[in-house]
Amino acid sequence: MKKFPLLFLLACLVVCFAIGPALAQDAKKAPNILVDDDKVQCPTAAYTSIQAAVNAAQSGNVIRVCAGTYQEQVVIDKSLTLEADNGVLVIPSDVVANSAGSSGSPIAAIILVRNAENVDLDGFIVDGSANGLRGCGPTFIGILYQDASGTIEHNAVRRVRLAPDLPGCQSGNAIDVESSSGGQSSVTIADNSVDGYQKNGITANEPGTTVQVTENAVTGIGPTTGAAQNGIQIGFGAKGDVTNNSVADNVYSPCESAANCPSNAAGILIFQSDGVRVERNTLGSNQVGIFVAANHVDVGGNTVFHSVALDGIALVGNNNSVTSNDIKSSDDAAVFIQGNDNTIFDNEFTGAAFGIFKVSGSSGTDRHGNHFHATVVRVQDPAAMRSLTPSPSR
Repeated sequence: MKKFPLLFLLACLVVCFAIGPALAQDAKKAPNILVDDDKVQCPTAAYTSIQAAVNAAQSGNVIRVCAGTYQEQVVIDKSLTLEADNGVLVIPSDVVANSAGSSGSPIAAIILVRNAENVDLDGFIVDGSANGLRGCGPTFIGILYQDASGTIEHNAVRRVRLAPDLPGCQSGNAIDVESSSGGQSSVTIADNSVDGYQKNGITANEPGTTVQVTENAVTGIGPTTGAAQNGIQIGFGAKGDVTNNSVADNVYSPCESAANCPSNAAGILIFQSDGVRVERNTLGSNQVGIFVAANHVDVGGNTVFHSVALDGIALVGNNNSVTSNDIKSSDDAAVFIQGNDNTIFDNEFTGAAFGIFKVSGSSGTDRHGNHFHATVVRVQDPAAMRSLTPSPSR
C-alpha cells in the first residue's frame, strides 16, 4: 500500500480547511431562482417577472434577475437576496398604493420590503419616471423598507418624482427606511447612486430604525420652487451613521438669503434624532450642507462647499460637536449655532460672510483651534436672532 509522508497529509488538511469555507460561500451565493423578462439572456429562467419569483421563493433563497425591463412593483416579505445583472431596469407604469406610512397615509413603493429580515437588494436600476400618479397621494417611494432589515447596495435609484404639474407635493423619496410602532428596521445603504428625486434622496425615520448610510452619491435637481429637498435625512427618533457620502444640488429657490428664507433644503438633515454620527462626507451646492436639528450629534471630517444663501453647517440643538471639517464658500455662515454647550474646534473656514455665527441666547459654546481665511467676520457672538426652518420628509 502506498504511504504518504506526514508533511503531505498535514498540507492536505490545511488546504482542505482553507478551500472548504470558500466553496461553501460560493454555493451560498449561487442563485436558487432565475428570472428573465424575455428568456433571451437566460433561456433557462423559470420566471419572467420578479414578483413571481419572490412569491415562489423560500426564505433564504437567492434570486438572480437577468438583464431586461421589468414593468412591475415588487413586494418582498421574506428573507431573500435579489441580485441583478447589469442592465436590469425596474420601471413600473401606473403605480398603486401597496403600503401605508406611520400616519396611515397610503404609499406607492416601486420595491417594498416589509416585515422581513435579511433582505438584500443589489444592482438594480429603479426608475420612477412612468409612475402615472396625478395627485400628491399616495406618497411615492423608490425602495422602501418597513419593519425590515438587510442591505441596499450598488443600486441606481432615479426619477422618483411626480408629474411636472405637481412640483410642490411632499412626495418622491428615492430610498426610505421606517419602523412602525414597536417595529424594528436595521438597514445598510451603501454604494448607491440616487438622483432625480422630488423630496428626499435617502430617508430613515421613526424610533426603532437604525441605518448605516455610506459611500452613496446623492444628487438633487438643483434650484427648485417645488418641494424643499434633502439629500440624506435621519429623523424623528431614528438612529445611525452617515459616512463617506457625496451629496449635491439640494436648493430651495424661495430661500434667497438668511433674512428671506421661508424654508430651506439641506444636503444632510438630522432632525429630532439624537446621537447620530455625520463623518467624512463631501457636500456641495446645497442650501445648508449639514443641518443638525438634534442633540449629541458628531459632525467631523466633512468637506462642505458652496452653501447657497445659507450655511455650511447649522446646529439647532445642544451638546453637538463640529470637528475637523473643511468648509468653503458659505453665502452666510460657515457654522451657525442656535443652542447650548456645542463644541466647534479644529475646523478650516474659507470664504464666508461669517466664520461662526452664534445666535443671542446660546450659551456654553466651546470654540478653539479653528482657522479662518478670506472670511469677512470671523466670529459673530452674540448675533441678532435669525432662525432656520428645515423641511423634513415624513
